[in-house]
Order: sequence, then C-alpha cells, then structure tokens
Amino acid sequence: MVKLNEEMKTAFSKVKIFPVATASNEGIPNVIPIGFCQLVDDETIWISDNFMAKSLANLKENPNVAVYVWGPDTGGCFQIKGKAEIIISGEKFEKMKAIVHAAKPGLPAKNLIEVRISDVFQCAPGPDAGKKLL
Repeated sequence: MVKLNEEMKTAFSKVKIFPVATASNEGIPNVIPIGFCQLVDDETIWISDNFMAKSLANLKENPNVAVYVWGPDTGGCFQIKGKAEIIISGEKFEKMKAIVHAAKPGLPAKNLIEVRISDVFQCAPGPDAGKKLL
C-alpha cells in the first residue's frame, strides 16, 4: 500500500465526479463517472455502487481499478491504481450506506467498493506524463 500525500488528498477533496476504470479478465475496459467516491484514509478509497453493472461484473473478475483525479481546482491531475474489494454487509457497508442516504436518500447504495491504493501516476502532459509518483 501507498499513502497519498497532503497535496494529493487536497486535490482529491476538490473533485466532484471521478472517472473510474475497470477491466474484465479478457481486458475489455469500462470507465464510469462516480459521484460517491470518498477518501477514508491516506491509503483507502470507498466507492458506492449505486448503478454499476459492467464495472461490478469486471471487479468480480478482476479487482484492479484506476481512479482519475482532476478538476478545475486541483492544480494538476494524477491516476490512482489499486485493488478493489466488494463489501456487501457489515460495519463499513452500513457506514457507506448512511453517507450516501444522507446526501441522496433515493440512491440504493447496493455495494461498497473498497479500494486499497497501490500506485499513483502523473497524468499531466509533458516529460513526466505517466511517471510513477508513489
């Protein structure tokens, strides 16, 4: 596991919609916009599955996930990679569900996708594009 630094955590907190990428075992990619993506500590992200279909199927086959962090106020961009675990019950699941329902009561919050951060890469164009940051 790697831990995001303060600059990365600040940038993460300013993003409203996160592009989240998964792939099937055959390598067929899928990218979706996620609004409920929360940094719960320096090395863990929670994603709420409200309407996932292809992404959830991909994660059941292949736990690798990428989250793109960029927005007008982030001062740059980076990609977080990690391994996802699908959590369907328990304390963490109930906590995520309460957070989602407090913000948007009509959303189902069907599963908690817990991502353990393994790598962070530079996404800004230029000579350091694709450089491993963490």
